[in-house]
Amino acid sequence: MSRRLFSSTPALRWASFSGRTRAATAAVLLALASIGPAQAQHPIPQPEDKPYLGPIRIQVDATDLDRHIFQVRQQLPVKPGRLTLLFPRYLPGAHGPYGTVDRLAGLKIHAGTQELAWLRDTVDPFAFHVEVPAGVNELNLAFQFLSPVQREGGRVVMTPEMLNLQWISMLLYPAGHHASALQMQAEVTLPAGWTQASALRVESQSAEGPKRQRLRFKPVSLDTLADSPLFAGAHTRRIELDPPGHPRPVVLNLMADDPAELQASEAQIQAHKNLVVQSDRLFASRHFKHYDFLLAISGRMSGIGLEHHESSENGVGLGYFKDWGKRAGSRSLLPHEYTHSWNGKFRRPADLWTPQYNVPMQDSLLWLYEGQTDYWGRVLAVRSGLVSPEQARDAWAEIAATYSHRAGRLWRNLQDTTNEAAMAKSRSGNDWGNWQRGADYYAESGLIWLDADTWIREQSGGARSLDDFARLFFGVEDGRIAPLTYTFEDIVATLNRVQPRDWAAFLRQRLDHKGPEAPLDGLARAGWRLSWAETPSEFARADDSEWKNDDFAYSLGLNLKRDGKVEAVLWGSPAFEAGLSRAVTVVAVNNQAYKSERLAAAISANKGGAAPLELLLREGDRFRQVKIDYRGGLRYPRLSRVEGSPERLDSGVLAARP
Repeated sequence: MSRRLFSSTPALRWASFSGRTRAATAAVLLALASIGPAQAQHPIPQPEDKPYLGPIRIQVDATDLDRHIFQVRQQLPVKPGRLTLLFPRYLPGAHGPYGTVDRLAGLKIHAGTQELAWLRDTVDPFAFHVEVPAGVNELNLAFQFLSPVQREGGRVVMTPEMLNLQWISMLLYPAGHHASALQMQAEVTLPAGWTQASALRVESQSAEGPKRQRLRFKPVSLDTLADSPLFAGAHTRRIELDPPGHPRPVVLNLMADDPAELQASEAQIQAHKNLVVQSDRLFASRHFKHYDFLLAISGRMSGIGLEHHESSENGVGLGYFKDWGKRAGSRSLLPHEYTHSWNGKFRRPADLWTPQYNVPMQDSLLWLYEGQTDYWGRVLAVRSGLVSPEQARDAWAEIAATYSHRAGRLWRNLQDTTNEAAMAKSRSGNDWGNWQRGADYYAESGLIWLDADTWIREQSGGARSLDDFARLFFGVEDGRIAPLTYTFEDIVATLNRVQPRDWAAFLRQRLDHKGPEAPLDGLARAGWRLSWAETPSEFARADDSEWKNDDFAYSLGLNLKRDGKVEAVLWGSPAFEAGLSRAVTVVAVNNQAYKSERLAAAISANKGGAAPLELLLREGDRFRQVKIDYRGGLRYPRLSRVEGSPERLDSGVLAARP
């Protein structure tokens, strides 16, 4: 293509188009002028629980694997007058405004052969206004969803072997209606020979030549379509996790870069079946017609963990089955997302539920939605045999250490962290995460629920536990799929049905308190305490993921990438006091090139203060040397038994239910 096509001179850009294209573009520009800029701020209709004019059809062509481009077409019934179309902004599961309207491109709207002008709202860029001419009863939309081609640009959802289609990121819908009141007819075109998995059910399937196939799904409402993503791939496997003939079956759908990654032992498969059994015993209900785990094992498609009511999107690195001993950290993912079918999708916070995807969400109760899901995910992983009790204890030791060293606790309480999702912070994360805090409502809230669980066990003499709360709160109305909302008062009332206490004060003190102490009472009551060792645990050593860091967090207060690039510095730590930040790379330790082993040896050598560390730092073209006289030695978290105390973790909380 000629460089002239990219000229900044308008006359040259205009000259590059054909005469027919210039005429069509001129017509659109005239139509845009008739709408006028004032109308770009026209009030957007508020959602009402009323049916739309008729079903909306959507077709997605997902065969452009080389360029990672999804081609989208929609047809929707309309009536003359102003129509506002919305691109989803507030995404369930993400809990905030993470819609990627910037990836929508090439939008064309036609009424028959006539191209209609559209104008983006100048206040809300997720809204598009169009004037429907008299006599027109259907519009045709066409656009592209430009998914990332590399991880630096966002989550990669398409590779030569597989793809992840999220309908909620690839559609426009008419304003003024609840999502449940909009009926959708969805189709997808996939490469020939690929197999798809989704909570949607296929109505028909046909070949489109030798290289393509089209699938049409049974009609569903928009809220169901948006909540039913699709995985597809060339190498797949389907494993039934329920006995044959179960009326509400659960299935594990696998896909991988290579067929060898799909090979699982009988014991590994049985652990996944046990997850379904143990969840049934915990929640005493199923709030779905069927449930599909979507699990991608890939080194190319980005990972994910995202809940849906009748499915979940799960993406892990290579070796999920092949390197079972090294992947314990990823095996609480499926229990976590499965728990969300009860906690978050069925029982949903009243202030988080919204009628459609362009009404702001409120996240004040995420400490139950995500916090108790984090708790049950860890518990169910052990009860099912996906994770051993020893591995679970090592993971809890890491959590206890993290929040015992969370400097931001001094200024920001846990309740305030539930606003993190609504803040829509950048993908680059926090430069001072230990001070700023982040989504602590996950794992720290899990510690609070361990506190509640062990207290109930103690007070009831082992007769009751948080399992009883799960059955009472999430197990109601077995078979119901429609969300059942709850408030803070509902949580407190149910806890009091299990074991009377001033639960409101218990929760508010832990959620609203600011101070250095982490909520470790549950661990102590379970018979365990946080302790320290000079070597990482087996669980930590087994983490060979791409995000693995050289961990000196609890000695120097430093995490580094394997090339010495500083990944994190704990606020107030020896590294912080020495002036280190994420801007620098550690080039050398005591005048030798950086290696993790050399830094570890240097830390150990200075226990008596005889050999302070000297680090050579690089920031851009600038070098500087710093000295750190840290004498505490290497410190890695462990859990140790509290002598003479009852053991309520392995033998209580984590014990499988018969």
